[in-house]
Amino acid sequence: MKLKFEYFFRTYIFICVAVLGWSFWASAQSSAPITILDPKANSTFRHGTNITIAARVDVPTETVRYVEFLRDNKSLGIVSNVPYTLTWTNVPRGIHRLEVRMVNVEGVTNTSAAVEIPVHTVDAYLTFGLDRVKILTYKGFLGLPLWQYVASLIYIFLAFYVSKFLDFVTRIWLKRWASKTSTKLDDLLLELLNGPVKIVAFVIFLHIGLNVFSWPEWIESFFSKFLRVIVAVSITYTLLKAVDIVLNFWKNQGDQRDKSFDHQLFPIISKSLKLFILVVAVLVTWQNVSEKPITAILASLSIGGLAIGLAAQDTISNFFGAVVVFVDKPFRVGDRIKLPDVDGTVETIGLRSTRVRNLDGHLITVPNKTMGNATITNITKRPNIKTVMNIGITYDTPTEKVKLALQILNEIYKNHPKTFDLIVSFNQFADSSLNILVVHWWNSTDFKEYLAGMQELNLALKERFDNEGISFAFPSRTIYLKQDLDWRIASASGDAVKLEDRKG
Repeated sequence: MKLKFEYFFRTYIFICVAVLGWSFWASAQSSAPITILDPKANSTFRHGTNITIAARVDVPTETVRYVEFLRDNKSLGIVSNVPYTLTWTNVPRGIHRLEVRMVNVEGVTNTSAAVEIPVHTVDAYLTFGLDRVKILTYKGFLGLPLWQYVASLIYIFLAFYVSKFLDFVTRIWLKRWASKTSTKLDDLLLELLNGPVKIVAFVIFLHIGLNVFSWPEWIESFFSKFLRVIVAVSITYTLLKAVDIVLNFWKNQGDQRDKSFDHQLFPIISKSLKLFILVVAVLVTWQNVSEKPITAILASLSIGGLAIGLAAQDTISNFFGAVVVFVDKPFRVGDRIKLPDVDGTVETIGLRSTRVRNLDGHLITVPNKTMGNATITNITKRPNIKTVMNIGITYDTPTEKVKLALQILNEIYKNHPKTFDLIVSFNQFADSSLNILVVHWWNSTDFKEYLAGMQELNLALKERFDNEGISFAFPSRTIYLKQDLDWRIASASGDAVKLEDRKG
């Protein structure tokens, strides 16, 4: 029991000695031989003003080599003679930490306790008189007076409604200007500017507010960059929508001027312009946020860009293939084209590939690199549809009937309004028929219309041949068989076979 008490007593004495030693050390630190007389802690100043900093030295002046004045650990200047004062000119906004450091002739350094002073940029009329309300002069969050928070909220409220008013006035002025023009393009662009003008104006007022009110540097830096991003996004969105509006207007004007206007131009121009706008917007925003010159940003991206370029060779090839397709114009959207492996209708022409709906209804994606190098047959671009037929009639048809068949064919095809450049000729004695060659052109590129017309012509031809007793031929063969010096002649026609015996 006695040992435990002695152990406790010794521990207690040790703790007391440690506490006393720490208090003496802290007292010695707090009573540095140099202090700041002016300005007092938490004194408020205006942005751009001059502040006189005065220091007091509690040692003989002959032992002092110099006194250095510090602001946020950065030297403001050195004073070697009494009085130890320094004028700090054009004070920036923010909360500043002032210190003075004394160095004696022996090289020993003593530093005063720090004094923090907030420097405000608030003009008298922007306090809204709130700085005169005693309860609002108390310090709040971040060491700023409460009236500044209330004044900031009032400023934001006023900025919002002033921005709406400016947007309203701008729209009225622009509508009056647009009403004096005959084009509708300015009316469309006017509707587009409705939202962005209000947003940009509001952001500008907020940015002014950052410079008017005094906030900690990290808050000002964050919100300044955030507001820049908001403006960049708003302007970029406006430009992207403007691209669609202008191109759609251009396309409609093109339809009015020329029905054959090439619509494949617009997807490529739209995507290219939007890509360019996005790249420029990202680079400019990055430059403003990172506060680095754009050349340094491009230099930092050069190595990565080289790697991406090597990896994207096919993509680049496809892009230039799209450019070739656009410039050379071998086909358009809606054209039926034939490639070595694809036959179908073009549905879309993109920057990377062209999509073709084949005759079976399947969607085929063809890289533009292939389009740029392939042999393309544009079936839609043919001015007319050529038809070549061989009509066979039976060998037992008399000559007069053959002449009649030629006459019927000439009448039917020449009297049709869609056929021209007709050629009708009895041109061949085939294996099973007397062939009449019919060649004509169909005056249309619509394949469905062509099929309907051919059906009409064929039905008329069948009806006339039936009425005149002209028979269409079908494949037939005559076979000679030799057996025991007897000839057997088999005449085969369709499924019927007739045998005749002949004796030699």
